[in-house]
Amino acid sequence: MSSVIVKFLLKRLAPASVLLCLGCGGLGADPLHVAVATNFKPAAERIAALYREQFGNDVQIVGGSSGALYAQIVQGAPYDLFLSADQARPKQLEHEGFACPNSRFAYAVGQLLLWSHNAEFDPDATLESVLIAGSFRFLAIANPELAPYGLAAEQTLQSLDLWERLQDRVVMGQNIGQTYALVASGNAELGLVALSQLQQPGRRASGRAWAVPQSLHKPILQDAVLLKRACEKPEAKAFLAFLRRPDAGAEIRAFGYGRN
Repeated sequence: MSSVIVKFLLKRLAPASVLLCLGCGGLGADPLHVAVATNFKPAAERIAALYREQFGNDVQIVGGSSGALYAQIVQGAPYDLFLSADQARPKQLEHEGFACPNSRFAYAVGQLLLWSHNAEFDPDATLESVLIAGSFRFLAIANPELAPYGLAAEQTLQSLDLWERLQDRVVMGQNIGQTYALVASGNAELGLVALSQLQQPGRRASGRAWAVPQSLHKPILQDAVLLKRACEKPEAKAFLAFLRRPDAGAEIRAFGYGRN
């Protein structure tokens, strides 16, 4: 089937049909290059493997902070898709002409947890009672000005009327990875971290954790977007469509994320 015919069909077929067309000759010749926020990299690698198993197309995952990946894309890095940890940067790329119009969507929703390495807490303790009791020196959060999880942490403490009260105990990581490390190393007794850092297939974190109700902060939406160089690349469109499928959704949930 000629590439002209393939492109003609892809413009008119639903995403599920795009995936079926991956068996057409010539579509999987070049590997896809997908820029992925660090927090989602393990899940993205599993989804890429699943995609490769089903359709034979090679996918190369490149991880990094959303800000660093954004800068690389603007400077011409040869990525086909961008899976960010936020909505702001994909939206900005779209606005600046570095992404394909109308390709952006939320592929995952981050889940916030209060976590401690200490498993000796009162079994009846709640999120609010642990924070109000104040039997800790430091509470780690990501920097609200730099990290979506940090902003959600700040909003959570504000919703509980604890932001001002705990200011002298709050320590900040530059990103959610550093925040997790502060708690894992014992430098902070408690931290507001991502569920995805504690929940991964075959891995169980120690200590105690309390889920943060979504009502306490704005949703942590993570957007994917098709980049300019891949607007007419069938396999890139197909991978984006694959992210919406139930089997990809199951992997996303297995790694501690929600779906919008």
